[in-house]
Amino acid sequence: RRVLFRSKIKMKIIVISNNKTIENEDKIITKLFEAGLDNFHLRKPRMSTKGLATFLEKIPEHFHNRIVIHSHHNLAAKFKLKGIHITKSHLKNLRRTKWKLWILSFRRPLKNLTLSTSISQLPDIYKPDEFGYNYIFLNPIFNPLTGKLQNGFYEQGLKAANEKSGKQLIARGGVNISSIEIIQHLGFHGLALNSSIWSNEDPVNYFLKITDECQRLGIKINP
Repeated sequence: RRVLFRSKIKMKIIVISNNKTIENEDKIITKLFEAGLDNFHLRKPRMSTKGLATFLEKIPEHFHNRIVIHSHHNLAAKFKLKGIHITKSHLKNLRRTKWKLWILSFRRPLKNLTLSTSISQLPDIYKPDEFGYNYIFLNPIFNPLTGKLQNGFYEQGLKAANEKSGKQLIARGGVNISSIEIIQHLGFHGLALNSSIWSNEDPVNYFLKITDECQRLGIKINP
């Protein structure tokens, strides 16, 4: 019975880019896609629109529909990307952000894009959101040094949020192979990898280890 139950569990695996440009980054990202990655968040806060467009051009076109961008959202239409991420700075200027999304919708209907955002305070999960997000990053969940839950996050509260909020919550912050089982236990709809991927000597191999661990735990990877 336990195996049958666990086999039904589905979670997203999301890789978030390094904030800074690193050597051969476009090639590594392409290899991650080839290894089966379905969700990649391209987060380059210091990059210009032209710079981000040039970066996207280095990624094979048939993988563009797996990429979510955190800035220069107009490029989502030009490159037919998977989605856009609404950051805290976007939410601070809500009227401007809504206007830009309205303009974008004429080139790429928002129903054809995934929308996501990040939240760092658990009570905010229960507030109505402005955009009907497909999923929400909750972070930082884990202390990167101890692997334990960060101060302010407790098992009971996280379980309740995943069960009762009606939101698709993604665990982010301090996530690595050893934290996958607790993420599953807490009921998260997915996990986001950032520093654990980019600090590894072989990011692609580490990603494959993540997918192997999910398979061991009976987790089906949800695109």
